[in-house]
Amino acid sequence: MKLRIDVIRLFSGIIVAQKKFYVVWQGRETGIFTDWPSCQKQVQKFAGARFKSFPTRAEAESAFATGGVPATTQSGSKGASDTKAPKSPSNRKTVKTYAAKDIEKLDFDTHIYTDGGCEPNPGEAGSGMAIYRKGKISELWYGLYNPMGTNNTAELSALYQAMLVAKDELAKERTVVIFSDSKYSIQCVTQWAVNWQKKGWTKAGGEIKNLELIKDMFTLYQALKDQLQILHVNGHVGVEGNELADRMSIKAIAENVVDFELYQEKIDIDEILALRAG
Repeated sequence: MKLRIDVIRLFSGIIVAQKKFYVVWQGRETGIFTDWPSCQKQVQKFAGARFKSFPTRAEAESAFATGGVPATTQSGSKGASDTKAPKSPSNRKTVKTYAAKDIEKLDFDTHIYTDGGCEPNPGEAGSGMAIYRKGKISELWYGLYNPMGTNNTAELSALYQAMLVAKDELAKERTVVIFSDSKYSIQCVTQWAVNWQKKGWTKAGGEIKNLELIKDMFTLYQALKDQLQILHVNGHVGVEGNELADRMSIKAIAENVVDFELYQEKIDIDEILALRAG
């Protein structure tokens, strides 16, 4: 029988098949990829690409979530290496990640959590949102189904919906904070779009993905930024609002909901969290 394996290592007389996971922090699409050709498509000839291979999914997820390489991780294998982005002001900026204990200390009237899902990526995509007022869950929203979407587009779309809600909340003189688990989405709107706009909505290295959506979001952000905070939270680490938004994004995909709709059923948190995660 002919066994085909990606990488073979001979150690103590045992043949071991080794799978790699590739993290792309800066590229055409960001995220975790399970094969080099998929990763290569995102970073090849992309100015400022930053990516690295990891031996386990856990290390890859940790590195992607924190935006850096764990100290215990060795350098990448053949085919992918940690390629640093050029030293420009926009690339040096980072996004602080807020843990559950940090969120509890924040004093805002309204907390809005967003999430986007895509299965596979690209593939069927949907967005979700959870709104808390005075510390209690108030509303859940889901929809924006796209049969041929991407995770980044779904994340951006969810964040845009949250910004529209935030505009209404601010008009009612409520303080608002938005949480997204997508550093890409946050940085697009709060950091990178400034320079893209100055350069006529262009960037070195290729096209700006999701450009029209980002333009709309940036215009709205400019109007709200003095009153609104958009913060990063890691996904799937037990932050309730993030988990609820995640389940809503999967509900949007499962039910092919194109409009962004209010969840009409009774909000049973335990029951919703028991649903399939994205």
